[in-house]
Amino acid sequence: MSGMWGRDTSSTTTGNAWSAILCLLSAIKRTKVMSYTHLEIIYDDFPIKYRLRDHPVVSKWIERLTVAQSMYPLDNPERFYGFGNYQDQVDNGLKKINTCIDIINNFELIIDRKLENINDQDTLNYLHHIFEVYHGILDKQDHNFWLRAPKEVRLALADLNVLVHMCESISRGAKPRHVVTYYGLPKTTTLDTEDYKFFTSKIDFGTVYLNYVEIGKTLEDLTMDNDKYIGENAFRPFRHYSADFNVKFFTNTDKQIEENQIKIKNYYYKNRNFFESKGYTYEHPHLTSGSIPLADIEEFNLEYDTILTTLKHKQKVTAVNLI
Repeated sequence: MSGMWGRDTSSTTTGNAWSAILCLLSAIKRTKVMSYTHLEIIYDDFPIKYRLRDHPVVSKWIERLTVAQSMYPLDNPERFYGFGNYQDQVDNGLKKINTCIDIINNFELIIDRKLENINDQDTLNYLHHIFEVYHGILDKQDHNFWLRAPKEVRLALADLNVLVHMCESISRGAKPRHVVTYYGLPKTTTLDTEDYKFFTSKIDFGTVYLNYVEIGKTLEDLTMDNDKYIGENAFRPFRHYSADFNVKFFTNTDKQIEENQIKIKNYYYKNRNFFESKGYTYEHPHLTSGSIPLADIEEFNLEYDTILTTLKHKQKVTAVNLI
């Protein structure tokens, strides 16, 4: 009997020791995360520093970023939009997306149209719907087409999503921005309810924003796209997050924000039965529009035009550093 109690005591002591070690490691990790003050992005050989904001989501994002940088490569470090001659962007966008469609259809005819006009939002919505259906939802690619497709076709199907957003960006004025993602990084972490208070629809020049990583569209996306292909795989609120982020090099106005909010509200109530069937009232935090700002540009000696002109010729992210 005493021997049994002795083993229990030893087990409890060991458990307490492990708990203490885990708490210490957690504290060290939090201290490390909190010690960062800046994000540095190097564009070819041109570095720009961004001062990290001070709120809890930044710490969560930094944790994901450190994991990504230790295990996963940058995925397409040349995802720059809105730089250069507008017509060149239009021609390049149409060429890339239609080439992508050809690669997919040469394996199996699943797309019945091409994009002939960069402003054809209905076709862009249709192509995004194709991506959602045949690629599958976040981290769950189980469609028969995807399972049978060779690597080249899978890559083309994944690129279809990127190219749809590229063409949408061009059609809406080609505002300059770039996106940084990490290849193969699992999207397993979700935002907490209190994190949604850090969302904003305000866009500031040179601000880093948390990237939307779901496969689908938010209420805001569905509204702006006037998407009629709304369905099980189309509507995905902003829930998951990862190390992925984007940097915007333009601004919006209060009037634009107000007008967009009116459109979003109208779209919701037009499709109210659908959203309520999913458990979402209009006031649900998961339907919050905008994104979460993570950092702000800190290049006081450079004019904005100088930054844009320089980035026009340096369209590749070669390094992302926390300092």
